[in-house]
Amino acid sequence: MGDVLAGIQATWEFESDSVLIRFERGIRTPKLLSALGERRIPHEALASVTLTPGKRGTVVLRAVPRSGADPLMEAAAGQLKEVCDPYRLVLPAERETLAEYYADELRARLGPDADRPADRFTVAAPPPPLHFKAYDGKASFDGSHVSFRWFWTGASSAKWKAGDQSFPVAELSGVEWRSPEVFDGCLRLLRNGKTPAGQADQDPAAVVFGLGYGPVHESLPFAAAVLEAVRTTSAVPALTIPSARRDPADIAERIRHLGELHQAGLVTDEEFTTKKAELLAQL
Repeated sequence: MGDVLAGIQATWEFESDSVLIRFERGIRTPKLLSALGERRIPHEALASVTLTPGKRGTVVLRAVPRSGADPLMEAAAGQLKEVCDPYRLVLPAERETLAEYYADELRARLGPDADRPADRFTVAAPPPPLHFKAYDGKASFDGSHVSFRWFWTGASSAKWKAGDQSFPVAELSGVEWRSPEVFDGCLRLLRNGKTPAGQADQDPAAVVFGLGYGPVHESLPFAAAVLEAVRTTSAVPALTIPSARRDPADIAERIRHLGELHQAGLVTDEEFTTKKAELLAQL
């Protein structure tokens, strides 16, 4: 399409295979959207498109993401306030006809699996390095390890006894994010084969939020980036190629996925070269 639709606090640019969403930076724009800056949403990441009346003479165009397609929305788990939803575009009501046109255009480009959960992330999380201050420690993520450095003013005795922590992504099975806007807000790392150690304030694999600590615009992108790395790392073994010849289109898709892993730093140069050669040998 290549057209641009400017709304309140965001602009959507319609491309042949995706929608590029750019968020305005300003005091009226929610901090999460400002922090995200822009996001490219492939059509294959969408489940549906809606257009509904908004507040105070507006209409709301929303692209509904497929379950499992966006690490940010997976980490948020339905906890985002409506104004922080990165998939909403608010427009003046007089632009409803134009919005309906673009809604129809997007609906026509939805994939055949739009009504099914996605089997992998197709929307990129914010790239590392990332960090934020929680109430009881500083959380950092460099792309391969999540580190917690405890604050003496907030960390429990259990965390001080355990000492500062560093968790390889390969040892994690997921991330639990509870919004700092609720009483028990926290970010907890889920470790392979291990049960979370009680309350978050006692768990060395978790940091606790508080007033002014772990704000949504810092802790949620962090959680999304870790979750994306965990899922991508766990998918690496699936790149082992069987001896039988494969469909060329399937091999091309696997090479593309391998390239994404390589660009993200989750596959070394040597691994990339070797596995790509193995894939090409199947043609």
